[in-house]
Amino acid sequence: CEAAGHDIIFVETVGVGQSETTVHGMVDFFLLLLLAGAGDELQGLKRGIMEMADALCITKADHGNEQAARRARLDYQNALHLFPPAPSGQVQPVLLTSAVSGSGIAEVWEVIEQYAAATRQSGYFEQRRQQQQLQWLHQSIAQALETRFYADAAVRERLPAVRAAVAAGQLTPFAAAGELLGLQ
Repeated sequence: CEAAGHDIIFVETVGVGQSETTVHGMVDFFLLLLLAGAGDELQGLKRGIMEMADALCITKADHGNEQAARRARLDYQNALHLFPPAPSGQVQPVLLTSAVSGSGIAEVWEVIEQYAAATRQSGYFEQRRQQQQLQWLHQSIAQALETRFYADAAVRERLPAVRAAVAAGQLTPFAAAGELLGLQ
């Protein structure tokens, strides 16, 4: 999208796993959307993704859910104080929004713009982009090596027997990997 000339690109994930880490490695700003009253406000499974987020946004703060949203906002703000400071040096705000009324949407955009300006000024923005490029380099190398490894005829021939030996406890995974890697 960026190569096609788009300056602003939104990437949305389903919020259940590795996709968030992958997306975090390719974006300039990571906004975590949360629902008040969903029962998972401060569970440990949110901890990792909360630390990655540049801002948190409690959505659906409308239609009788305003009090729960404000309570969730306070809970998240308090929880964020327990985490190490963000690498960007920026404080992670917790915002309230309503798509129905439109409230809070402009404030979210303002936070994103302020973050971009502050991180550009501090040099973090460019540093993060460099880190992302290096991350993609290492990932590309790993994928290429894995593809070559499994495409090797000797590995394809020996792999079923080695897998069976590991499953049967006759060979440790480490010894098996060494054996297969030695075939190339």
